[in-house]
Amino acid sequence: MNILITGAKGFIGKNLIAELKNIKEGKAKTYDLSSELEILPYDIDTDPALLDTYAQKADFVFHLAGVNRPKEQLEFMEGNFGFTSTLLDKLQHYGNTCPIMISSSIQAALDNPYGVSKKAGEELLFDYSRKTGAKVYVYRFPNVFGKWCRPNYNSAVATFCNNIAHDLSIQVNDPKVIMTLVYIDDVVKELIAALEGNAHTEGAYGKVETEHTITLGEIVERIYSFRDSRKNLLVPDFSDAFTKKLYSTYLSYLPEDGFSYPLTMHTDERGSFTEFLKSSDRGQVSVNISKPGITKGNHWHHTKNEKFLVVSGKGVIRFRKPDEENVIEYFVSGDRLEVVDIPVGYTHYIENLGETDMVTVMWVNEIFDPEKPDTFFLEV
Repeated sequence: MNILITGAKGFIGKNLIAELKNIKEGKAKTYDLSSELEILPYDIDTDPALLDTYAQKADFVFHLAGVNRPKEQLEFMEGNFGFTSTLLDKLQHYGNTCPIMISSSIQAALDNPYGVSKKAGEELLFDYSRKTGAKVYVYRFPNVFGKWCRPNYNSAVATFCNNIAHDLSIQVNDPKVIMTLVYIDDVVKELIAALEGNAHTEGAYGKVETEHTITLGEIVERIYSFRDSRKNLLVPDFSDAFTKKLYSTYLSYLPEDGFSYPLTMHTDERGSFTEFLKSSDRGQVSVNISKPGITKGNHWHHTKNEKFLVVSGKGVIRFRKPDEENVIEYFVSGDRLEVVDIPVGYTHYIENLGETDMVTVMWVNEIFDPEKPDTFFLEV
């Protein structure tokens, strides 16, 4: 199958081509598509003569090219109507009635220069379909967000993610403005569904199944919370689908010299203890390093419970009920990864039996609260 993609270097085009390449190379196996694909990318700097070649060869057209931030308003019509007309003329000239998808916008319903030009492009496609019988898919996308979107251009999410990640200022004129958004992966999934002949529609228009509605102010608050999570270690609530997608988007805008961040290591002669991740409803994860011969613990909890995983070195975890003398032992080693649950009501400690540092990943079911530590000293 030959797939012509106009606007190939744009935000949606880059993401679509990346996934089509995954399909072609056998890496993406969740689609009902043959890997026998040839991608025909076309953009503003492509040799115009190739448009004739591609118009003859194409089995499907993704028409993603368009103008949304021109220097002159006249360019709206030239880019969103004029090039669409040229493309359709080429297809009709070569008798190619392959399916065509066009990227429009919810702005097409509004009376502004951009919306008028998008609406004109839609009508061209509908007229073309009536004349030729070609299947057409018109998608009026709302705000699309995700990786590889150009910041400080026409996407508020891209701009906010980029600027906050780079410690730059942002401007929010009205935080109460309600935004409807679609995530780039969901858009690509829908476009490939159209390619498979399984497009989702609403009336005459194609539709991305999953949309998100949220205020501008809430978006900004969440992005700032992502930035701050490097200091407070709080993991975002990924049970919310939009938050999960927004966080992935935010990370894609991190400066390339800022992927890493330091943690606070609490060190003493015994080794170190470092908090890594925290969650309001999933507890926290820490890394404990113990020097050879060192014992840590000798305490018990009412409700707080833990999981220990030794990933390097070897040691023993010992338990005893406060009112009993019987001691339970679990020998642990980084050579055989094994999680040991630390039940409530047992005093316990972990001892390094090796000649090197012992590294233990520790999970606890609640964030440490110094006012209510739920930790009581008692030797095993």
